[in-house]
Amino acid sequence: LMMGLNIEQVIFKLNRELGLTVILVEHNVRFVREVSHRFAMMKKGWIVAEGETSKLIDDLVRKHMTV
Repeated sequence: LMMGLNIEQVIFKLNRELGLTVILVEHNVRFVREVSHRFAMMKKGWIVAEGETSKLIDDLVRKHMTV
């Protein structure tokens, strides 16, 4: 069914064409930003932040990368 597709294409296809929710555990924030609408960040097994992906990632970067 999905032969020859990369993981990003498979996630898009499952979500957009089939209407399925995909739960993804990933450490690559760039990849997460590309494939997700909502995002949850965990620390030591607890959800410490969740929300709309691009806004949440931007807020976290600003919070942790300020000089």
